[in-house]
Amino acid sequence: MAKKYKLKTHKSTAKRFRVTGTGKLLRTKGGKTHFRRRRSQRVKNQLNKMQTVNGSGQIRRIKRLIPYIKRYKANPPA
Repeated sequence: MAKKYKLKTHKSTAKRFRVTGTGKLLRTKGGKTHFRRRRSQRVKNQLNKMQTVNGSGQIRRIKRLIPYIKRYKANPPA
């Protein structure tokens, strides 16, 4: 019988994405580190929200990097 090996989780990908209850992938927005003074408050508030990942190729790649993401429902929002 063939031995099954565990897959390693890509940690930086696991910190950037999370899965909703329906199975959709959510991602954090970039551009939050510096040069925020010139932006309006409305734009800065929009950066805090998470956005759904579109594109089947991107979703497939992310799920390959984090194979056990659905198993852990309590993954923290990044």
